[in-house]
Order: sequence, then structure tokens, then C-alpha cells
Amino acid sequence: MEPIWRPSPDSVREANLTRFIQSLRARGELAAGSEGVPLPYGVLHEWSIHNPERFWRATAEFCGLIADGFDTSTCVGLDRMAPPEPELGPSWFNGARLNFAENLLRFRDDAPALISWNEAGRQQCLTFAELGGEVSRIATALRDMGVEPGDRVAGFLPNIPETIIAMLAATTLGAVWSSCSPDFGVQGVLDRFGQIEPKVLVCADGYRYAGKAIDCLGRVRDIADRIPSIKHVIIVPYANEHIDAAAVPRAVRWDSLRRRGDAPAFLRLPFDHPVYIMYSSGTTGLPKCMVHGAGGTLLQHMKELILHTDMKREDRMFYFTTCGWMMWNWMVSSLAVGATVVLYDGAPLYPRTEVLWDLLQTERVTVFGTSAKYLAIAEKSGLTPKTSHDITSLRTILSTGSPLADHSYDYVYTQVKSDLHLASISGGTDIISCFALGNPTAPVYRGELQCRGLGMQVEVFDASGKAVVETPGELVCTGTFPSMPVRFWNDADGSRYRAAYFDFFPGVWRHGDWAALTAHDGVIIYGRSDATLNPGGVRIGTAEIYRQVEQLPEVIESVAIGQEIGDGARGDVRIVLFVRLRDGLRLNQALVDAIKHQVRLNTSALYVPKVIVQVTDIPRTISGKISEIAVREVVHGREVRNAEALANPESLELFRDLPELATTQQS
Repeated sequence: MEPIWRPSPDSVREANLTRFIQSLRARGELAAGSEGVPLPYGVLHEWSIHNPERFWRATAEFCGLIADGFDTSTCVGLDRMAPPEPELGPSWFNGARLNFAENLLRFRDDAPALISWNEAGRQQCLTFAELGGEVSRIATALRDMGVEPGDRVAGFLPNIPETIIAMLAATTLGAVWSSCSPDFGVQGVLDRFGQIEPKVLVCADGYRYAGKAIDCLGRVRDIADRIPSIKHVIIVPYANEHIDAAAVPRAVRWDSLRRRGDAPAFLRLPFDHPVYIMYSSGTTGLPKCMVHGAGGTLLQHMKELILHTDMKREDRMFYFTTCGWMMWNWMVSSLAVGATVVLYDGAPLYPRTEVLWDLLQTERVTVFGTSAKYLAIAEKSGLTPKTSHDITSLRTILSTGSPLADHSYDYVYTQVKSDLHLASISGGTDIISCFALGNPTAPVYRGELQCRGLGMQVEVFDASGKAVVETPGELVCTGTFPSMPVRFWNDADGSRYRAAYFDFFPGVWRHGDWAALTAHDGVIIYGRSDATLNPGGVRIGTAEIYRQVEQLPEVIESVAIGQEIGDGARGDVRIVLFVRLRDGLRLNQALVDAIKHQVRLNTSALYVPKVIVQVTDIPRTISGKISEIAVREVVHGREVRNAEALANPESLELFRDLPELATTQQS
């Protein structure tokens, strides 16, 4: 297979990753190479996973981690892949002390730190100096409210500068930040914040999405009433500048908070002191609350941003995300590089289809993060940014959320820009980082993630637990890494943590992705392993079907499940495909035949859906991921136990008791 893109020799020579390799050679960690001959990435990766402590220490030094006692710190139990325990580990850099916010606010100059847009036309810019001042003001207010290290501060906020300011203010004091997107319903918020018992709730009065004004104050009142731990509510007047904070008990306006007394100093705390609490999607039960340590999160993010994304101070990072998705946390860490973080609050295709490309052009964005779904929609919508917009500044596109289809690679390089680094990345909220991602010094192959992350001992296992190459299986990690959760909330004995990742292959992290390693050491993600299909006892990934079906111009998006048919030993699973079509189109036999032909021609007969059904909507999580599991549960007449985790729970009714899916029908 030929690559679809190669970096230029100049970009390889100037890459942070190249400089990192040179620094390792200078300190004797890697053998000196021949002049002008780059070190193969595979050699560096092997060194990083076999020498984890040395690798992460070198990474911390190269990336400029701000910490006390790092050089004399110790690591314990790095050969133990299991939930951390105090005496046994794994634990990283015991004795080191740092502050998360201090690392992100290391610059205090007049360079732009935050640029924000929203769909109503509001634009704002804060310099690093201004951002630091705002963080100090809010940190002072939180301190005066009694916030102490370990207390939780929760955000129920849109993607606006105030969200970042509140997070940095909380972490300045050593408090733990947790956020939900404001499109969550009350129960979804209670299922999350109710578990962690925050002392302070920071919220907005409302927001706009796709031209619709959405009020939040009613939900905020309900949330504050039903979580007794909330002692203070801070309201950002975002949708309406004239809101009365008295409408919510114990509430004050954001703009009423004035600095009183000295600004709080950055409180340096142990390396694994909690910084974030993140949540599982929760569509099959109460969400898991994953506690992430400040040091591990920061070190992992700096590695991924500086080495794998090649970010430098002059860069401008824009990721289309909500504040409830881990990519928001990841993006915000770009401040530690001194780069500008660009925010957009609103719908990605409103007020005009090209609005995100308008933003990229106007703000001279260099790194654009998005989802595979957005790129597919842009392609289906006929957008041609290479001719409609001046995006000469753009050098990197990052894609995550679901596997990036082959045709989307072609679309980017033909209709967006021919010379840019397209990096499909994959990890999860569980690790607040990536298992596989980009390499700015290596070629891009269609349909593949370029590499396994440095320091991440990622493999693919077959059902027997044997490592395989070029064969689909379970994506696993066999070695520890700093951004593993330090614990789950309310999980004193670690049983929930252990059951989530370590029960399937003992002593191995099983992530839940169905994947394969390629001949050139790339990674292909086929979808979630718990959503793989098993017709005739053969496991196949849903992404293989989506890659084909969504190339048809009539199909906007699709979701495939395995429907159980028959009983006992005579039972089987058939593939059912649901398709959302362009407005005005109906699913007819000709289109059914075209879909089946497309899948059969480009995959195999095993992947061809037995039943195809048209629907007008598809359930997705708040972060925008299609929920195959929720669809499967509804089709089988089982309860979706936490529909509040879905952005559009009403769509589940479209899949209930469909006559096309009567199990006697064997089409």
C-alpha cells in the first residue's frame, strides 16, 4: 500500500519529535545514528515502552514540566498492570509536587491565549496576561467560598472562555474539576455530579444551538436543590446579560465576583493529586466516575501535543467539542505549550454550513480537531474548503470519535488541502489521552492511525490472549502509563476499576476497541468490541460496514447491530442496518440492492446486512458518538438504563417493535 501523504524533509527535520530524539541521543539514551539518517519511529517506541520511567522523565524535561522534586522522585510497581494501590503501585514520581494550572498558565504575556466564537456572532479574545488575571479573580472567589484541595468544583457550561477560567481557578487551589455539557437533562447531571458531591456549581444561564435559545436556569435550580453538597452557585450571564442571580438559591453572578485580598498562589500537590473527574457514557447503567491525576494527565497531554501533534508556541488549536468530552480537556492543555486555544460554541453547520471553515480562515488556525462524522458530513454537503476558503495556515487535521473512513482521507487531501498532516487518533475518557495517534514525521496511509503512542505498550490480542498482527482482535495495553485513572469514585476496594479493564485478560488493560496492527505498524480501529457483530460466529467490526454504506450519496449516516434470531443452539445473529437518508428520499429496493452490492463488493458476503431499515434519527451520546448498544437494547426489547446519557433519547422510539425486524423474517 502506498501512503496518501508524506511529510517534507524540512518538516521532519524541524519537528519536535526529531529534536526529542536528538536530546535522547545526546544524553546517551539512544545510540547515535548516522548523520542525516532519521531514527525509525518503531525503534523509539520500543525504547519508550521497555524503559518507561526513563522515557517519561525525559519527556517531562523536554516538554518543560514545572514541578518540585521531580528529579529525586521515585516510581513504584511499574511492572504491575492493575488498579493502583498505595504500597504496590503502579505509582509515578512519588515525591514530585506540581500544580496543573501553573503549568497551563506559565506564559503571562500579550499573546492571544483564548479566542472564542459562537453561532450568534459573539467573538472574544483574551491574552495570556488577561487570562491569568481572570483566573486569579475567580480563584480568589472560590477560596473565599471555602474551596480547599480535593473539593469538587463542577461546571455545567457551554464551550466558552469562562469554562476554562473556572477550571484553572479551581485547579489553582488543588480542587478537582468536573464538567457536563449543558445539553444534559437534569437526571443525567444528577447521575454524574450527584456521585461526586461538588461544593460549587458554575453554570450559564443558557446558550444557543442551531438558532434555538435554550434556558438552563430551571435545570440549574433543580440540580442545586437535589445535590445537598452544593453550597454555592456561580452563574455566567451568557444568553441574557440581565439575568437575576436571585432566581437560583445560593447563587451569584460571575461578573459580580471581585478579587478581595491577595491572589491565591498555585498550590503544588503530589503528582497523582486528582485534577479531573471524567465519566463513562453511562448508556448501560450509572456512569463510572474516573479520577485522573494532575501529573499523569499533564505529562500525557504534553507528550501528545508536543511530540505527536508537533505543537509550538505560534500554533492555534481549534477542536470542535463540548465541555463534557475529553477532547475539551485535551485541547485546553495546549495552553501549556503557549499556543492559542480557539473555541466555538454552537452547531457545526449553523448559521451557515461553512461556519467552521470561516473560523479556520479568519483565526488562521493551524491545528483543527474534529470528528470523523463531521468530515463525512462536510463531504456529503459538497464543501470544498480548498477553493472556498484561504486555509493556508492549516497544517494538521485531527479526527476522533469514530473510525475515519478511507473516503474521508481522500476527501481531506483532494477537497481540503493536499499538503497537511491528517492524524486519526483514538483513546478514551478512561485514559484522558490516546492509545494510537499521529506521527508528524511519518507517512499517512489511508484508513490507518499512524502509530501507537510513545510510552503506550499497545497490542492486539486474539480470544486466547495471544498478540497478533494484521488480524483483528481486542486492543489492549500491557504496560502501565501515567494517565491511568488514579481511582474510580466510590470504589474503595478497586473492584469496579478492575472489572472495567482487567477481568477479561488478567494483568492487561482491555480497552474495548476492535482493532488490528498493520504491516507498517499502524493501527486500524473497526469499532467497539462490545458492538462487534457475530454472524455465523465470525466477529466483524461495524466500521467496515459504515465505510462502505456512507460512500453512497443517498446515505447521511448509519448504524448496524447484530439481531439475535432463533433459540438455543440453533440461534444466530443477523446484521441489521439502519440508515438515515437525505431529506426527501425513501428507502426503495433499488437503494437496498445498491447498499448490499457496495458492501459485498468491497468487503465480503459476511458483512452484507440481512435487513435494512430507514430511520429519521440515530441515537448518539452527548459527545456525538452513535450509540450502537442503545439501539441493540431497544431492538431486543431491553431497557436502556440511562437514556439521559443520550443527546436525543427520543430517537430510541424509532427502533422499537419494528415489523421489519420480526424474528420470523429471515431476509
